[in-house]
Amino acid sequence: MCGVPRRSDSLVDRGAGAALTPPRSAYGFNAELWPLDGDFNPPLALESKARRMSDRRLVELQRRRVIECRLTPDRALRTLDEAQGFLSDRGLLTRMPDSALPSLFGACHEGAAQPGGKGFALWPRTKWIWSFQLVQRRGTLLTKLHRGKSLYLSAEAARLIDPLVRQAIAAATGDDAVLLEHLGKHGESMSEDIELELGWDRRRLKSARARLERVGALVSDGLVFVNETTWHFAPLRRWDAAPEGAKPGGDPYAAILVAGVQAAVVAEESDVRSWFSWPIPADTVDAMVRSGRLTRPAPGWIAIAD
Repeated sequence: MCGVPRRSDSLVDRGAGAALTPPRSAYGFNAELWPLDGDFNPPLALESKARRMSDRRLVELQRRRVIECRLTPDRALRTLDEAQGFLSDRGLLTRMPDSALPSLFGACHEGAAQPGGKGFALWPRTKWIWSFQLVQRRGTLLTKLHRGKSLYLSAEAARLIDPLVRQAIAAATGDDAVLLEHLGKHGESMSEDIELELGWDRRRLKSARARLERVGALVSDGLVFVNETTWHFAPLRRWDAAPEGAKPGGDPYAAILVAGVQAAVVAEESDVRSWFSWPIPADTVDAMVRSGRLTRPAPGWIAIAD
């Protein structure tokens, strides 16, 4: 008889030589669930079914990610306006694709300026300038919060990250505190002016600047391009001179975690904790899963809850 064996279907009831039919209707045939000794294992069957359901859910999320993160050429960004909309939709973008976070250049699907090269040579052949022009659009903030690398934030994402950056500003010491105090007093300034006014050499300023940009305390628009051949450097400014402050309350790590996962749709959990300059605590991930804001669609994966 097909299906899950009943007690009356045992080898004793049927006779020592009776053959049992592997179950198909309730659980689906799987040799692991029906060992050679004829003993059916329902708990293992349910575990296998759950695993298959988990796999299907992960596939569905990956398909959604392909569309929303523009991972195929048919979804390539065609205009700067589309790039701005992409940032507004996802909340945050890296410049180059290097993690599960959505990428500005990755979504361009354009050949590299110099195939096989390194650094700037790998930027898109013509759309590289968007990475500078996008920063001039309202509601866009360029930071180094991706572990010292470029991370574009929408206005909403900036508000979520604001508490952590303000903590970093308050904790600054030494040269970092001196530089922040100077900019707080004089406002945004060019690097050469800061060096002159503080009596610092270029190396000293560069070192302090790198530390502060990594935690968002300092921001700059980088290079400002009028066109492909006309450009100038943008000044440095404090973070708290840029975004609107966030409302206090809640776990700031949880806020940026959820924002990142929402941007990526689904990601390997090991990747998530290294997205930002501040490592996401493991207990924060677990807490967001328990709260229902995030879900684990399959072992080792994290996704936004529907």
